[in-house]
Amino acid sequence: MTDLILRPATPADVPALSQLGIDSFVAKFGHMYRPEDLSAFLAEVHSEPAVAGEVADAAKLYCLAERDGRLVAYAKLGLACGWPEHARGTKVIELKQLYTAPDALGGGLGKALMDWAMAEARARGCDEMQLSVWSGNDGAQRFYARYGFERVADITFNVGEQVDEEFLFAAML
Repeated sequence: MTDLILRPATPADVPALSQLGIDSFVAKFGHMYRPEDLSAFLAEVHSEPAVAGEVADAAKLYCLAERDGRLVAYAKLGLACGWPEHARGTKVIELKQLYTAPDALGGGLGKALMDWAMAEARARGCDEMQLSVWSGNDGAQRFYARYGFERVADITFNVGEQVDEEFLFAAML
């Protein structure tokens, strides 16, 4: 296995980012949704035009993880607080996505990207990080707890017309 390369996203990465987002979401959660809800969500969030807009947005920050020239994971930060009504800090950042290719799970990619996200938040002077996690995703909740995140609110997340119960997790930095 070659070394992991972490780097920022560029417009040229949009097709690979779009595909990884689709593959990752469908592998983990696709079974939970009606086909029309899943299709609507993927088009809204993970289509190439949607991803291109996010990559170009100065309020979003991507870190891509590559091995052997292949995109295997990424993290996306929102530089604005996603849930200001639950903020405890004065400068809050949001971890919006941390996705790993389905065939690359368990290889330390989540840790590498989470370390990057925490360091980036601190370097930007943030004092809190928020993220949402599906209420049934116990593995992700345990992962984030290792970084000091705790459940601070119950929220919802829409996939098409389906409304999922989510937890808002936050950590003071």
